[in-house]
Amino acid sequence: MKLRIEEFNHFKFTPSVWIIPTLMLVLNWFVFYFDKLFHLNLDQHGIYPRTLRGLQGIVFSPFLHGDLNHIASNTVPLFILTMALIYFYRDVSLKVLLYGILLSGLITWVIGRDSYHIGASSLIYVLVSFIFFKGIQTKYYRLIALSLAVIMVYGGMVWYVFPKVEEKISWEGHLAGLITGFVLSIMYKTPEYKKIIKYDWEHPDYNPMEDKFMQRFDENGNFVNLPIVEVEDEIPSYYSLNTSIDYTIVENKKNESKPEL
Repeated sequence: MKLRIEEFNHFKFTPSVWIIPTLMLVLNWFVFYFDKLFHLNLDQHGIYPRTLRGLQGIVFSPFLHGDLNHIASNTVPLFILTMALIYFYRDVSLKVLLYGILLSGLITWVIGRDSYHIGASSLIYVLVSFIFFKGIQTKYYRLIALSLAVIMVYGGMVWYVFPKVEEKISWEGHLAGLITGFVLSIMYKTPEYKKIIKYDWEHPDYNPMEDKFMQRFDENGNFVNLPIVEVEDEIPSYYSLNTSIDYTIVENKKNESKPEL
């Protein structure tokens, strides 16, 4: 069941919006620098399809990169898309990140070529896919706008899910990320966003014929004055009652006998 909550209670900027993406980038760059500095050849811990040893790459591959251009090209989209995910989909963001890595990695392990598949691009495709499809599914104008913005900026990435576009690129990992993002967008429900109603005319059952203000306009839209109702000047009966009481009191006071000296 979807939960109706107000927008301002959900879309809230918290430190996690920038802390988590920053930590992810720091970890990626630290591993890359450590690998190149000591010549550890950590690429061998990536995903190697359909081998038992290659399963470890499902966890490690998003943090491994081949060269400087590889990690640099993934840095900006990973940071921006992770921020967008946490800000707009805070309740499910960590699940999307965790299961996005695992599921996309598993699919890559199943369909990939016999080679080491490394890099955060699979996770980036998960984020692009999830944000796009979930925004369309919510039918909420802010999230739809976010979906369109993501497609405008990163829509060209869709070509890299097809084979033989570029031999050195893992199109299998990209395709796995695209599929994973779509699946997660269906699995995880988000609140049914309800616009905050400030005015009577925003209610779905609003009837302009019963609106006092709208009644001041004729059928042509011209403003008209309401008819003046004349009220007769009548003195309420209680005035006479009060007058008689006061008079009686005064008369009684006048007729009071004075004490003899």
